Amino acid sequence: MAQDTLSKLRAAVRDVPDFPKAGIIFKDITPILKDGALFRSSVDIFLHQLRNKRIDKIVGIDARGFLFGSAVAYELGIGFVPLRKKGRLPYRTESARYSLEYGEAEMELHIDAIERGEKIVLIDDLLATGGTSASAATLIEKVGGDLIEAIFLIELEFLHGREKLKPTPVTSFLKY
Repeated sequence: MAQDTLSKLRAAVRDVPDFPKAGIIFKDITPILKDGALFRSSVDIFLHQLRNKRIDKIVGIDARGFLFGSAVAYELGIGFVPLRKKGRLPYRTESARYSLEYGEAEMELHIDAIERGEKIVLIDDLLATGGTSASAATLIEKVGGDLIEAIFLIELEFLHGREKLKPTPVTSFLKY
């Protein structure tokens, strides 16, 4: 992938201090999303990473993982599975609790979203402490999926979130 593309994406990420609470610097990707060329470029870098891999489904984490994950799944011609916050899915679910850098939450996945043995890639916009992603990995495994990779647009490396995903391979494009 072209360094120029990554530089343009990095330049578009906006820092928002003290959101959602004091001391947090939020990496805002909405400037990327509002620009058609940048949004296309962001989806293309995920596709470049996955193009020649055998994947059955993409799991996207609520909510920004939906934006990238569904676009990637569409382009690859495979299924997309939403991993949602508790109480948002209408059918029977499996759930897992996790800690965020600013609180606790719970994720859910439909029990029939993934068939046993399917090759799954997890996509989200940001890897921070790894709590959300580790919870997602647990849920994917609980319903029988084989998580082959986790991919993020942004990684906050100083928080060491990828450690919580071991042994799953982790890819991120913009590192802070």
